[in-house]
Amino acid sequence: MTSRHRSSEAPKGLNSLSPRRRTVVKAAAASAVLAGPLAAALPARAATDAPAFLHGAASGDPLPDGILLWTRVTPTAEAVPGSGLGPDTEVSWVVARDKAFTNVVAKGSTTARADSDHTVKADIRGLEPATDYWFRFSAGGTDSPVARTRTAPAHDAAVAGLRFGVVSCANWEAGYFTAYRHLAARGDLDAWLHLGDYIYEYKSGEYAARDKVVRPHSPANEIITLADYRVRHARYKTDPDLQALHHTAPVVAIWDDHEFADNAWSGGAVNHTEGAEGAWSARKAAAEQAYFEWMPVRPAIEGTTYRRLRFGRLADLSLLDLRSFRSQQASTASGSVDDPDRTITGRAQLDWLKAGLKASDTSWRLVGNSVMISPFVVGSLSADLLKPLAKLLGLPQEGLAVNTDQWDGYTDDRRELLAHLRSNAIRNTVFLTGDIHMAWANDVPVDAGTYPLSPSAATEFVVTSVTSDNLDDIVKVPEGTVSGIAAPVIRAANRHVHWVDTDRHGYGVLDITAERAQMDYYVLSDRTSPNATSAWTRSYRTRSGTQKVERTYDPV
Repeated sequence: MTSRHRSSEAPKGLNSLSPRRRTVVKAAAASAVLAGPLAAALPARAATDAPAFLHGAASGDPLPDGILLWTRVTPTAEAVPGSGLGPDTEVSWVVARDKAFTNVVAKGSTTARADSDHTVKADIRGLEPATDYWFRFSAGGTDSPVARTRTAPAHDAAVAGLRFGVVSCANWEAGYFTAYRHLAARGDLDAWLHLGDYIYEYKSGEYAARDKVVRPHSPANEIITLADYRVRHARYKTDPDLQALHHTAPVVAIWDDHEFADNAWSGGAVNHTEGAEGAWSARKAAAEQAYFEWMPVRPAIEGTTYRRLRFGRLADLSLLDLRSFRSQQASTASGSVDDPDRTITGRAQLDWLKAGLKASDTSWRLVGNSVMISPFVVGSLSADLLKPLAKLLGLPQEGLAVNTDQWDGYTDDRRELLAHLRSNAIRNTVFLTGDIHMAWANDVPVDAGTYPLSPSAATEFVVTSVTSDNLDDIVKVPEGTVSGIAAPVIRAANRHVHWVDTDRHGYGVLDITAERAQMDYYVLSDRTSPNATSAWTRSYRTRSGTQKVERTYDPV
């Protein structure tokens, strides 16, 4: 096991990669619960009525004294995800200091019911801070896989270092989740952050790997109903690499649009046809219910995913929900991106974020952010590259300056937040971002138009996709071809961007000490291979007090 930093107390998004409009799934057909698609969400199991734990075990949202545990039990053969079938089943859990469970520190039981899709959560308290634990569930004489978790450092602990895996945008049909396997194999993570698009909502074949389905998901239709969302979550949870990572470290997750539908906002989504696909309010409620059933995430403020976790005196992590309260994406032709009445956060969440950043007494203020906050203009790309880039970003392909699904489409919120950081001299704010299927290392300038004369208020590390198509995939050229051409043009038009890789898939490892926050970027050899290798490609860091990104030449 790799050596770990320990506290002193321890012993898109793709915004619019899809076609202009999908084939509408009739609501009646989407509501039908068919035995075949539901069963496809399960791995093979023996013909027995003994309970089974087919979707692994997981933990999340670590606290100094507690952790949230999760599993899903299949009590009988017919009780497949989304079916609503199967008896109430008692599920017990046990937490120990060792993998052999000779030193048990907590145990209990709860009931898995059909009305929660036989998912189970146990919010364990009374644990020691900054400590490794192992846990498992049991039902009817059957045990779940054993999983490791870890509590957060004590509130006032002097923490020497923290290490987090960072991922986003994992599309089942576009490839294998080997990024998760490589993160799990490290053995040195305090937790891992999933910054959104844990699942995708499309019908089979609509959004795959360069239009090729690597492995079919289920159900085959676009997911709309509660049963649909449950089946899709269940399919993802059968992935062995995803299970391996969940068995290794706690996850801290937020949702983005594809947990609902492409380019979701408070009143709808690009990938939702009101009426033909039912009411958005019903679809959104179904997506939220399935998410909280199937993810080891505590429902937070207003029942969404915005919340804050603390890791001793070294860092706190503000997690944002940038879908539930946002205004509809603007048309840049109307100039409404600057409309002060439009919001990406909602008033209450923005006030909460500002207050938390100002009150923070930690060395670092991390912000889990599902869409890029750094401003971005396209620059003078040639037409053959501009059109696919615009498609990737959800822009009109004639060429525009901003991506209206990101903070660029809600400039008043961004201006207010960055001004707050500057006026209150709030240092060491680092945005951790997914969604865009490209890797970036950015300063976040107060005024991009005058940068570098304008000060930088924060920094941003953006991780690429685990599997979802990026720029070379859309153009259908060899990996690295587009990045070699587009990256210099993007950087020339965006002087606050230190690095962008438009072409590769992978993940990040964020390592934090009092002196610096460093992101190591890793890439996969082939997302379509279940045996893909992983290699370090670049590292960037922010040194304390600088609000600037700089390259460093060795991973942690």
